[in-house]
Amino acid sequence: MDYSKNATERPEPFKAEVKGAIPNWLQGTLLRNGPGIFSVGETSYEHWFDGMSLMTSFSFSDGEMTHRSRFLRSDTYNANMGENRIVVSEMGTMAYPDPSKNFIFKAITFLNHTVPDFTDNGSSNIIKYGDDYFATSETNYIRKIDPVTLETQDKADYTKYLPINLASSHPHYDKEGNAYNIGTSIAEKGKTKYILFKVPAVSAKDKGKPVPALKKVEAIATVSCRSLFTPSYCHSIGFTDNYIIFVEQPFKLDILKMTTAYMRGVNWASCLKFCPDENTLIHLIDKITGKEVEMKYYTGSMVIYHHVNAFEDEGHVVFDVIAYKDDKLYDMFYLKNLKKDAGSDGSAYSQPSFKRFALPIKSDKGVGVGENVVKLKYTTASAVKEKEGKFTCHSEVLCEGFELPRINYDFNGKMYRFVYGNIVQESAQSKQVAKFDTETKTMIFWEEENCWPSEPVFVPRPNGETEDDGVVLSSVINSNPGQSGFLVILDGRTFKEVARAYVNTELYKDMHGIFIPKGN
Repeated sequence: MDYSKNATERPEPFKAEVKGAIPNWLQGTLLRNGPGIFSVGETSYEHWFDGMSLMTSFSFSDGEMTHRSRFLRSDTYNANMGENRIVVSEMGTMAYPDPSKNFIFKAITFLNHTVPDFTDNGSSNIIKYGDDYFATSETNYIRKIDPVTLETQDKADYTKYLPINLASSHPHYDKEGNAYNIGTSIAEKGKTKYILFKVPAVSAKDKGKPVPALKKVEAIATVSCRSLFTPSYCHSIGFTDNYIIFVEQPFKLDILKMTTAYMRGVNWASCLKFCPDENTLIHLIDKITGKEVEMKYYTGSMVIYHHVNAFEDEGHVVFDVIAYKDDKLYDMFYLKNLKKDAGSDGSAYSQPSFKRFALPIKSDKGVGVGENVVKLKYTTASAVKEKEGKFTCHSEVLCEGFELPRINYDFNGKMYRFVYGNIVQESAQSKQVAKFDTETKTMIFWEEENCWPSEPVFVPRPNGETEDDGVVLSSVINSNPGQSGFLVILDGRTFKEVARAYVNTELYKDMHGIFIPKGN
C-alpha cells in the first residue's frame, strides 16, 4: 500500500454496486476523514498525518449506498495550491519560504513561526458542535463543512472563544447533544493549563439561526499543567455521567523548543518528548461542579491516544484505554518509515495494550497504606494507597494489539461489554477488524486477502435488543487486481458480512469518522 500517493476526489455522488443486502433500517451517512494529498509541485510532506484532508461520505437510503469524496478547501489547501508548493507548516513538516522571496517576507515568516499560527488542515476527524459539522485536526482552527455535499464552509477559531492553542479531535456527546472536549492553553498570562469545555446543544429558540456553534461555549474546568513549559499531549478524554477523565501523561510538548524549531530547521513534532522515568497523573473532574476529585491517582509511564469507554460502579470510576509503553507510534507514520516493509524491523513498533483502570472515589479514611482499595469482582485493576488521598493504580490488561476502538455509543459512559477495532499486532497497518468481548476476553475477526479495513464504526439498530444489535461499517482499501474499494457491513453480533458496497474507485487510508443518522 502506497501511503504517499495523492488521492483523487470524486465530489459527485456515485451509486455503489451492492453485494448482499443492506438492512433497510440503516439510513444515514458515514463521514470519514484523513490525509489525502502528500505532494504539491516539487514539495512533499514528511509525515502521513500532515497530508491535506480528504473527506469521504457513504450515504445509506432504502438498501442503497452512494459514495462521494472531496478535499477540504482549507486556507492551507488554497495557499499550497496557489503557490504550487507546500507553504503552510504542519506538525511533522516545516515549510520554508521560496528562496526567491525577499528578506522582509522571510523575516515575517520567521516571526510567524516563533508563536506558531497553526494550520486549518483538519484531516483527523469530523466532529459535531451544535447542529454544525466540522473537519478537525488538533489545532485551534476547525472548518465547518456541509455533511451532504462535503463542501467547505466557515473557518472557526477556538481562540476567539477560549484561550486554547490546541484541542482534541475526540469530543464526547451526552444524550442532550452537548459536546465536551479538552484544549491546551499555552502560556496564557504566563501559565500553561488544560481547559475542559462544553459546547451546548442548540436551544429551541436558536434552531435555524446562523449562530456560530462556539459562541455559547463554556469552560467547565481548568487543570494546571504539572510542568509549566511542557504540557502533556492529549488526544482524547474519558467520560461518564458525572465525571471527565483526563490522563496527564509523560508524553509532552516542549513549548520553548517549539518557539525555536523553525530557526533550527526542525519540525514541531521533534519538540514532542516522552519521559519514561516519569509517572502518569490521572485527573478525575466532576462534570457539574468543574472541581477535581481530591484523590490523586498515579500510574506508570505510558502513552495514550484513544480512550475506549468509562463508567461508574460501586464508588469507582472504571476507564479503559489503549496504551503504549513508548512514543514510537508517531515516528512509524513518517512517510519514509511507511515505505519500508513495516514488519521487517520489529524494533520500530511496540504494540498497544487495552488497559482497564479502576479509581476509587470514596474516602480512603481507615484504609491502611499499601492496601488495594478496589473492591470490584470483575477486574484485577487495583489502586494501592500510598498515603492519605494518594493512590498508585495498576491496570488490568484486557488484550494486546488492538487500536481505533469504537463502541455502541448509546453505552458511552455506561457499563458496557463490546468494542470494535483494528488489529495492530505486527504493525500499525491493520489488515483485520475485530469485535472484542471485555467479559469473556474473546475476539472475532473479519479480514480479506489484500484488503486494509478502516476504523470500524458501530451503528445501533433502532430499538435494538442488545448492546451489539446493529451493524459495523468499515471502508476497505482493496488492492486485489481489477477490484475497487468497498464499504463492508458486518453484523454487530456475529461479525459475519451482511453486505458490501463497491464504490468503483480507489479508497484511501483515513483516520476517524462519524455516523450521522438520517434526519439528524
